[in-house]
Amino acid sequence: QVQLAESGGGLVQAGGSLRLSCAASGRTFSSGAMGWFRQAPGREREFVAASRWSGGSPRYADSVQGRFTISIYNAKNTELQMNSLKPEDTAVYYCAATSASYAGISTWPTTYEYWGQGTQVTVSS
Repeated sequence: QVQLAESGGGLVQAGGSLRLSCAASGRTFSSGAMGWFRQAPGREREFVAASRWSGGSPRYADSVQGRFTISIYNAKNTELQMNSLKPEDTAVYYCAATSASYAGISTWPTTYEYWGQGTQVTVSS
């Protein structure tokens, strides 16, 4: 059984930084992608960033481009470095992974079959 476990969330002031980590157990990935989504209260889950195991450039949501950096390694780990955080970044952040290969990096939650339990990120103004 594949499990994803996130860590690193917390409370930070606007302009600060946080690093989220996620580790998969139960399998390693040789194909597909691994990344992050987030969900704020009353809103739908939205794509943040992801990267493919086969290489190539990561994909970022426009709202985090230039502030967040994703890395994936060891065929089962991902980290999300979040800088210049804003109050609107406040959400529960979820690690997600898919073993399926698509033409590009999918931003649709339904295309990711593995999910972590989520970690809260709160940015105060």
